[in-house]
Amino acid sequence: MAIATPAGSAQIISEREFTIRSRNQFQLAVRRFRRDPVAVGGLVTFVAMLVLSFAGPLFFPYDYDAQSDTLSAGPGADGHLFGTDTLGRDVLLLTMRGIQWSMLMVVVFVVVAGVIGVLYGAVAGYFGDRVDNVLMRLLDVTLTVPLLPVIIVVAAAFPSARSPVGVAMLIALSSWMALSRIVRAEFLSLREREYVEAARALGASGTRIVLKHLIPNSLSEIVVWSTLGAAGAIVAEAALGYLGYGVQGSDTSLGRLVAEGAAAADSRPWLFYFPGLALLIIVLSISLIGDGIQDAVDPVMTRT
Repeated sequence: MAIATPAGSAQIISEREFTIRSRNQFQLAVRRFRRDPVAVGGLVTFVAMLVLSFAGPLFFPYDYDAQSDTLSAGPGADGHLFGTDTLGRDVLLLTMRGIQWSMLMVVVFVVVAGVIGVLYGAVAGYFGDRVDNVLMRLLDVTLTVPLLPVIIVVAAAFPSARSPVGVAMLIALSSWMALSRIVRAEFLSLREREYVEAARALGASGTRIVLKHLIPNSLSEIVVWSTLGAAGAIVAEAALGYLGYGVQGSDTSLGRLVAEGAAAADSRPWLFYFPGLALLIIVLSISLIGDGIQDAVDPVMTRT
């Protein structure tokens, strides 16, 4: 192909074939997320904490609850990098164990609260009219109840159920309402779209429309809520532990370690600051991931 240069001479340029690769919404969101260094840093930090909590204990010859003769020793004493508690247990291993259970609590919270919230909001948003009015009025009544006192009362009444999974269930069962409102609002908008009308015209059932069309097109909002709600669940568990209604029994969590270390923060600060720092890093990293996902899935986000 011949192209005239500014000097008037002709320059022969070999013809090249240019192709444009199409990307779907998920690929575009991933691309925008990867270009956000803060969100990527949060993801890397979260994965590093997760790997450290599960792989780190494999390099120790004893378990997290093993007691030694080194009682209330400071960081670095007798090979204990984070020191020991009053029973001679290694604080580093306890922190890793707390991170493990905190991660498990995040999974339980997201699954339980996510399923309930999505189903409740889906039914209200898809059917609308009377069904929507009844379900939303019930939800309004539920939101008027102070949830933290209810969780405390239930936790006090059933102390045997205050395992990490049990506490996560309590928090999840009291935190799905916000997601149901988000899903309802999305469904009220999406059910009027052309592809939903086409699916109805082809004879698709309501269940198929919800599962195949509406929920997949609402995944961005659900994922954003999951990340931000997970950070809130960890903070809620820490608050319950500080009030004395958190995880009980032979196991532990970051909230319980922070609550137990708060009483000795003046004389043995390592019992409080190391688990507290791990809790802070996890919550911050999840929040950064959530903000990055929210920016990535927002189609009207303006970027410089």
